[in-house]
Amino acid sequence: MKFNSDKNARTSALLIMLIMLIGVVLGATILFWKKDAAPVPHAEQGGGHAGEDGVIVMNAKQIQAAGIAIAEAGSAAMGNVIQLPGEIRFNEDLTAHIVPRTPGVAESVSADLGQSVRKGQVLAVISSPMLAELRSASLAAQKRLGLAQLTFQREKKLWEDKISAEQDYLQAQTALQEAEIAAQSARAKLSALGAGEAEGALNRYVLRAPFNGIVLEKHIAQGEAVKEDANVFLLSDLSSVWVEIVVTPKDLESVRVGETVKITSSANDTSTTGKVSYVGNLLGEQTRTAKARVVIANPDMAWRPGLFVNASLTRGEKQVPVAVVADAVQTVDGKSVVYVRVEKGFKAQPVKTGINDGKLVEIVEGLPAAARYAASGSFVVKAEQGKGSAGHED
Repeated sequence: MKFNSDKNARTSALLIMLIMLIGVVLGATILFWKKDAAPVPHAEQGGGHAGEDGVIVMNAKQIQAAGIAIAEAGSAAMGNVIQLPGEIRFNEDLTAHIVPRTPGVAESVSADLGQSVRKGQVLAVISSPMLAELRSASLAAQKRLGLAQLTFQREKKLWEDKISAEQDYLQAQTALQEAEIAAQSARAKLSALGAGEAEGALNRYVLRAPFNGIVLEKHIAQGEAVKEDANVFLLSDLSSVWVEIVVTPKDLESVRVGETVKITSSANDTSTTGKVSYVGNLLGEQTRTAKARVVIANPDMAWRPGLFVNASLTRGEKQVPVAVVADAVQTVDGKSVVYVRVEKGFKAQPVKTGINDGKLVEIVEGLPAAARYAASGSFVVKAEQGKGSAGHED
């Protein structure tokens, strides 16, 4: 029995040692396997992501598919462009508030909001008792003038023929002069109201468009009583509009009357040019800026009042040693970068920029001449760089 017990004990010990040996061998195998296994680069897994050396990996097919154009940095002639914010306004020289200038009741209103009207076109007809009185007085003055003229001619002939006394002739002359003054005064009163001789009823006042334009506001309806100073219509000729530009003190010397300005819509790529017609002499108390005005043509009515725009003025021109297209400069972590073409894709190159004329940007530091870079489509490279950064954080 003792022999069998010793034998079983030795067998158990051998089994335990064998299990421990197998465990050590397996552990060493796993350790060396992990150590020797080559890590798969993040860029190779997804394609186009930033590698550990900062390269945004993109092959030629990916670059072409993304529409990325490659350009070469070099010298260029650039103008110093000043960018100023602005807003489209009515041309106040071609804008009028239409008021009736006589109280009354609207008999008819023929103009509608947004309607294009021609000079002299009827906008509304107003029945005015005051106008009837003025026209009656004018007609009476004309009648008295006619009678005074006949009397004067008769008395003049009688005096010349030595039939009547000179006193009668002088009295007739004085009466004629008084009648002329009365008639002239009556006509002047009607003219001040914009009303001439009666077109039908004496109380009929016709409100007409003073020039070609568009009805922008309408505050009158048929049967409505209106006052003499009521603003019943706002009419503006939008074939020409003003651009009101905000000018900071440092740019006041650059904005001068007669300067050509390029106006670009903030909503789209529409642009046009105009000339500075006015530069304010005073700075606003709140904004500490001055106002400048540019007059632009608006034949297609594309420039609507209230539209925000950008105004660009080019001051001088100089030759810069290194310049890139404006679309190539991106901002990453608050710094300006240009994506330089390298063997495996692109690499973000921090740069210091100079003047910007809207098309080209001067590179003062960070990029040598003849360097190849991502021009149009550089935002795609920036997006790929962002994906790579997010992947490394994970």
